[in-house]
Amino acid sequence: MEENKQNNDNGEIRPGGDNGAGNNQRKGPRLNVYWIYGLILMAIVVAQFLGGNFGASVAERSFRDLTQYIGKGQVNKLVVVNNEHVEVFLKPGAVPPSAPGKVPALASGSEKTPAFTFKIGTVDQFNKDLAEAQKNIPETERPAVMYDQRGDKLYTLLNTFLLPVLLIVAMYFLVFRKMGSGGGAGGAGGIFNIGKSKAQLFEKGTRVNITFNDVAGLDEAKVEVMEIVDFLKNPKKYTSLGGKIPKGALLVGPPGTGKTLLAKAMAGEAQVPFFSMSGSDFVELFVGVGASRVRDLFKQAREKAPCIVFIDEIDAIGRARGKNMVMSNDERENTLNQMLVEMDGFGGDSGIIVLAATNRPDVLDSALLRPGRFDRQISIDIPDVKGREKIFEVHLKPIKRSKDLNIRKLAIQTPGFAGADIANICNEAALIAARKGKSEVDMSDFNDAIDRVIGGLEKKNKIILPEEKRVIAYHEAGHAVSGWFLEHAHPLVKVTIVPRGVAALGYAQYLPKEMYIRTTDHLMDEMCMSLGGRAVEELVFGKISTGALSDLQQVTRMAYAMVSMYGMNSAVGNISFYDPQNENNFSKPYSEETGKLIDDEVRKLVGQAYDRVKQMLYDKLDSVKLIAEELLKREVLFKDDMERLLGKRPYEDNTFAEGEETREIENTPATPVA
Repeated sequence: MEENKQNNDNGEIRPGGDNGAGNNQRKGPRLNVYWIYGLILMAIVVAQFLGGNFGASVAERSFRDLTQYIGKGQVNKLVVVNNEHVEVFLKPGAVPPSAPGKVPALASGSEKTPAFTFKIGTVDQFNKDLAEAQKNIPETERPAVMYDQRGDKLYTLLNTFLLPVLLIVAMYFLVFRKMGSGGGAGGAGGIFNIGKSKAQLFEKGTRVNITFNDVAGLDEAKVEVMEIVDFLKNPKKYTSLGGKIPKGALLVGPPGTGKTLLAKAMAGEAQVPFFSMSGSDFVELFVGVGASRVRDLFKQAREKAPCIVFIDEIDAIGRARGKNMVMSNDERENTLNQMLVEMDGFGGDSGIIVLAATNRPDVLDSALLRPGRFDRQISIDIPDVKGREKIFEVHLKPIKRSKDLNIRKLAIQTPGFAGADIANICNEAALIAARKGKSEVDMSDFNDAIDRVIGGLEKKNKIILPEEKRVIAYHEAGHAVSGWFLEHAHPLVKVTIVPRGVAALGYAQYLPKEMYIRTTDHLMDEMCMSLGGRAVEELVFGKISTGALSDLQQVTRMAYAMVSMYGMNSAVGNISFYDPQNENNFSKPYSEETGKLIDDEVRKLVGQAYDRVKQMLYDKLDSVKLIAEELLKREVLFKDDMERLLGKRPYEDNTFAEGEETREIENTPATPVA
């Protein structure tokens, strides 16, 4: 029988909603523990307000009656209570005063019970009146005067006993119960429910604003994911041919490519229950909580099957086990073991598809990646030019853009940009246009946004000495000229000496070719182009500066990759020492002798590239000076300026330019001067 359900404020579906069904529902307010708290607190407030007036049963008289007893020496002590009234305690055997009818006849007196009380105005006035009444009585026979600050008995009982108990109970409900709250479909939290799953449940009818129409540039991945959704909607279409529902799919790709966005779209399109949880949600302070939450997650999923379970950033719990004993984590490994059992154990589940996302598939455990657990690995790569064009179209929908905005140009000038980067560019362009007071966003705003995303905020007011500015200009001219005359270098788009960001005093922008493999010639030309700035400094000024920091870092990484990863060195041979599974291992997969050989070959390779570009720039020194002096005048040069000064590039490639104006194609990864 289907349970009655209702939607809460977060869009979750919870059982047992009040939809009018059922005759056993209680009407009217429910008397729970919070009502009891309120009643007790109200009693405390009333007791505090009434003070010591509760239960006053002693006869009330006046100060004149006290003077009659004092005159006979029958008063034992006087107690001034709360500076408001006085309690009179008589000596044993005390008798009423001679004037009958003034006060009732009293017993022999008691040390604990006052004979009568009377009110006073102020304590000082009472002391003066008392001293006047006792002026003829010796001091040894005068009654003792005491002062007491107290409430009534009920208030004292509540204040000393019930209030601490109330605070302890309130602490339990308000603190300890919250420690395990947030259980999504797991119901109310509590310290005993800390092992409950924190997965958020989206059921049929739950509003999710993202659909597959909002996912652009991931056509192949969308087909794979849509097939899984269709399998759950129409299982007979596949099972009639003997096929089985896949156990899981792993979304793999660099950060910002849209893995989580694709999962959100899947939740919006699927007509089956969808559990969403992050890998870090399994981690808790207490030992054993991760495995417990895995069990509870799959228990809920079995009750809702067929369904989809999405785990974002699964590498938080799915790292390979036992690779490094120093950095091992028993709690994480226990959580992973439980995940492996639940996905494909002795009692395997049917109707539960596990969808996970990660940008580190190389560190995941091999048992997690085998068929039967994650049957499919869906690769989500950096989009190509067509994919970037579609992504721009999606993110430009809410932006008021100019009619002459060319989305194709934007896609061409942003190679290597992921979907998140493109979204950031569109937002930055809108903010820049608004800052300039424009009514719509045009191409210049997008160019400024791309420059800001790549190089950082432009710092026009940064004070640079003329000598430093001259070094920067020649350094950037070295990059520009070396890239202009190297066959496999990326086409130059823009070179500037305007400082940007934290440490970039100038940079050259290129338009990288979208290639999937590179030869030794390509890598050597890139190294030469990166070393061009340092070479010009030595040729022109006879000394070098710290401006080539980022260039040297890039060249070093590239050289070590060529020698130790790609096998592009004859001395080391066709050997790759890169093992992603042993990335955090302190031991190297080669001997000290081999390590020294690698260092020597890297140093030799970088030296060859430096000597080559230095000789080339020595032959082109006139061109370098021409570009540097023009940079000092204009601060920014574009591709058409380079053609005007140096002539057409010898190795021009129009594959990506497509006959468009190069001045508008300005960006891509820069070579900054630190």
